[in-house]
Amino acid sequence: MNYSTVYVGMDVHKDSFTLCAYTVDAEKGSYHRKTPADYREVLKYLDFLRTVYGNDVNFVCGYEAGCLGYCLYRQLTDRNVNCVILAPTTMLEQRSKKRIKTDKRDAEIIGRRLAQHNYSPVHVPTAGDEETKEFLRMRSDHKLALKKVKQQIQAFCLRHNYRYEGKSNWTDLHLKWLRSLKPEALYKEILDEYLMTYTVLSEKIERLDMRIEELAREDKYRESVKKLCCFIGVKTHIALSVLVEVGDFNRFATAEKFASYIGLVPGEDSSGDDQVRLGITKAGNRHLRILLTEAAQCYGRSKTGYKSKDLKARQLGNSAQVIAYADRANDRLRRRFYKMILGKNKKHNVAKVAIARELACFMWGMMTDNIA
Repeated sequence: MNYSTVYVGMDVHKDSFTLCAYTVDAEKGSYHRKTPADYREVLKYLDFLRTVYGNDVNFVCGYEAGCLGYCLYRQLTDRNVNCVILAPTTMLEQRSKKRIKTDKRDAEIIGRRLAQHNYSPVHVPTAGDEETKEFLRMRSDHKLALKKVKQQIQAFCLRHNYRYEGKSNWTDLHLKWLRSLKPEALYKEILDEYLMTYTVLSEKIERLDMRIEELAREDKYRESVKKLCCFIGVKTHIALSVLVEVGDFNRFATAEKFASYIGLVPGEDSSGDDQVRLGITKAGNRHLRILLTEAAQCYGRSKTGYKSKDLKARQLGNSAQVIAYADRANDRLRRRFYKMILGKNKKHNVAKVAIARELACFMWGMMTDNIA
């Protein structure tokens, strides 16, 4: 039996891999095998398939993005195995039609998708970008932990009727008030432990932010970070996150495709003359979607045409063309935000997501030099 290409679907988990071979002629999976979670088992499986299909056969292996990250991909490609990582959205339509879900079926679906070229590949970052991305996500994890500690402290004070009379929480005055409280018995120790955790996490995040500033000054990131920081709400952390999460902006043909990749475009359920718009798809990169939505909030906090000292400082050192493009984007997004809130009575979250979508499009234009 001579086949030019055999597609190997791999349903991968922490402890096991389920493999199957799929050919265009057979139109079904065959030679299913469950192995321990080790890339060497995949290589052994490919050697077995060569005894079946011939030594001249080409293999295309694929697995769905998940807990293994890019590790298996790099282990196989380093050994000259053609490997693809499929985006999870590739699998949704197939799975929705099945009432039975097994590893064997998933491996066959992946093999069929590879054979039909009907999948969305995941962009694999460089080793350096992956390291930076992991560092930035670690910082986000600590930020989330700090947010939870703040909520726990606020809830503790509310349960015991300690009410702060000041205007804003987590200012120096608020922290001084918290430390001045004298709860009775064990409650004092509980509050002290909460405040100690808050202090440790706050200091750690400050240290991580300093390290992120150092990473952003590396030659491969410096110019791009400076350009992205010209937008309102985009500082070093968000700019660097966008760069390492996206990688190559030129892989998106249009700004709309980039926004779709982040999951900021609305879904649609239309039939005939009936058109029904749904909420955003939330497909693609969730981490990036959250960061851009946070940045979009800043467009509702100042008046149109105003440029803060901080923004002027961030724009310093960029070309006049880049600054002009960013200023046009900032003015448009501000006006659009206020028009949606005040003129069309849109909900704040709806306006915020719409601005995040347009901000993503402007970022794509900045990074692909479509700024004329």
